Amino acid sequence: MSVTVRDVMGRVAIAVQEDAGFADIAAAMERYGVGAVAVVDAERRPVGVVSEDDLLLRETDEPGGIGGILDVGRRREHRRALGVTAAEIMSTPPVTVTPGTPVRVAARLMHEKRIKQLPVIDPVSGRIAGTVHQSDLLRIFNRPVEDVRADIMDVIRRQADPECLEIVIESGMVTLRGRVRRRSQVCHLVEGVRAVEGVIDVTTEITFARNDLAVPPLL
Repeated sequence: MSVTVRDVMGRVAIAVQEDAGFADIAAAMERYGVGAVAVVDAERRPVGVVSEDDLLLRETDEPGGIGGILDVGRRREHRRALGVTAAEIMSTPPVTVTPGTPVRVAARLMHEKRIKQLPVIDPVSGRIAGTVHQSDLLRIFNRPVEDVRADIMDVIRRQADPECLEIVIESGMVTLRGRVRRRSQVCHLVEGVRAVEGVIDVTTEITFARNDLAVPPLL
């Protein structure tokens, strides 16, 4: 699949300046119906992200100081909970993509980082150029699950015994479980399944009887 972020991204850059206040950040989230906004510097380069979770730190933070009983991570959260500007509240570094990033890579990032939108930056200037949402990417991968499963089965039949493998598909993420004869079959299966339209990424829980990829010891 050759579709890139450029083909699906929104041209509106959902972002606030570093000095934006708590209320301004919340208003931006409500206005655009998003759960996070990028924070940009004076040159419009992303320097962090403020999410709903970051704003809620203020409500969940325990009262009191930041004495020695708190570990380093907890102290950092406490300071952010007391913040009043985007620069003080934001999480860093921001996770970004460029217009040329393949949608598969962007979707994988969102899944791994558990986020629903990404700032899109110009690869030359580093300035924010737009925003891509999980819903934008999922439209590309929105094939019926049974169609995806059928294509995956075709790949498996060429590489292994389908009766020995289980396929789990969830939101474009595929998990393969089972056992094959050779380790090289696992590599071919992952490569083939990952190329199926509608698949974002592949996780394997496959064991093998023989490691035919092992390098023989030097004599």
